[in-house]
Amino acid sequence: MKITLIGQDIPRLLPALLADLLFACKADVEVAVEERNESMRDLLQRYGDAVAAKAGRGTVALCAARGAALEGADAVVYAGEPMAASRFRMDQEALSGADERDEGLRDQARTLGGLGGLMRTLRQGEAVYALCDEMRERCPGAIVVSLGEPVARTVEMFRRGGFAAWGLTAGWRKGPGGLEWLCRKLRVPPEKLDAEAAGLPEFCFLTRMADRRDGKDWLAGAMALAAEGELGRLSKRWLASLEALPVGNIPDHAAWMPAQEDYAPDPNPALSEPVEQRKERIRRMNLVAEKGLADREGQAAQLLLLSGAPAQRPGQLALALLRREDLTLDAAVRPNAKRAIQNLPLAAMVEAPLTLSAGVEQPEHILLPGPLAELCLDIDETSRLAAQAAAGDWSALRECVELDPALAGLDRLYLQEVVARMIDLHRDILSRWDDAEEEAY
Repeated sequence: MKITLIGQDIPRLLPALLADLLFACKADVEVAVEERNESMRDLLQRYGDAVAAKAGRGTVALCAARGAALEGADAVVYAGEPMAASRFRMDQEALSGADERDEGLRDQARTLGGLGGLMRTLRQGEAVYALCDEMRERCPGAIVVSLGEPVARTVEMFRRGGFAAWGLTAGWRKGPGGLEWLCRKLRVPPEKLDAEAAGLPEFCFLTRMADRRDGKDWLAGAMALAAEGELGRLSKRWLASLEALPVGNIPDHAAWMPAQEDYAPDPNPALSEPVEQRKERIRRMNLVAEKGLADREGQAAQLLLLSGAPAQRPGQLALALLRREDLTLDAAVRPNAKRAIQNLPLAAMVEAPLTLSAGVEQPEHILLPGPLAELCLDIDETSRLAAQAAAGDWSALRECVELDPALAGLDRLYLQEVVARMIDLHRDILSRWDDAEEEAY
């Protein structure tokens, strides 16, 4: 069995990926990693060899050429994005222009929805659709687990490219407004609660929160706190309008909605691993590579690497699907074909608990409050249009700008011009956009 790892974020994910594949899941798997930087390739190879030696199973192969990494892969984990931070800065500057009609566009310098999220999606399209082209040659039957953001849109792209695909976000348990934060507000340990959340990727809301022992309902108490403003003004506002309590990284929820008069997007989002954190990760990987995992110093470095690893577990999901095993996840992204959320369409790209039985998804049957479901319909359709547009489809792009609820209150015709100008700004990496069709646009 071969699992291929693609994307700029893979080095940060590698410790947890290998721990899951080789230790937790005990898979005798070939792990192939694309890495074009020679010095990083050498480090990751030595680190991977040390981990595989300790596990006594599996192999790790670092590849400079993508074709070699993909050849014969059974699964591909994608965690990439073309020049995320620098390109976001370009968008941010363009959306802060001096044109008299630009009022309100500074709020659109977002990483998920709105104009900023759309441009991010178009750039992801260049990477994802090119990857799909090569996968059709090298591993046409591979499954995909995508962590690339916006996750709903990258999963949709892989499916449009002809591959069975699932996605994982950072999840709703941690972060500002996550379950752990909420439990501190309620003064109850999170491990004592049976909690469930559902919605769209990066746009989840609590649907159940009860005591594991006696079934006591904690959700009502959490909603009462939110209604009183104890969980912040955004939670209070959205509870009133959507009849549901947001959970996860709550500021991210705002990216999918119209501009909030008292809230602005983070001007410095974390789109790449901080330099100091990266240096520390490299130092620890070097220690593992040099000392091995039989040495105490190497073991300590590995524990620190795993303690700082992201919450996503793409290796576990990929293996369960490939080996047709049972698996339960708090949240996973996929089409709503099994009616995980009853009042959203089958084609909707949802985030909800996932239960696999012998590798087959089991229905969840979650019902969202009516106002929330109505907004999710528009956000989801916008995301699917954005994924279609990312292939270079001007017609889908026009529809996306017309529909996106995050653009409510703005001049949509003017926004069409803005998007065309921003595509021109990124022409050096956006190769799929035909000039002749742009004139018709």
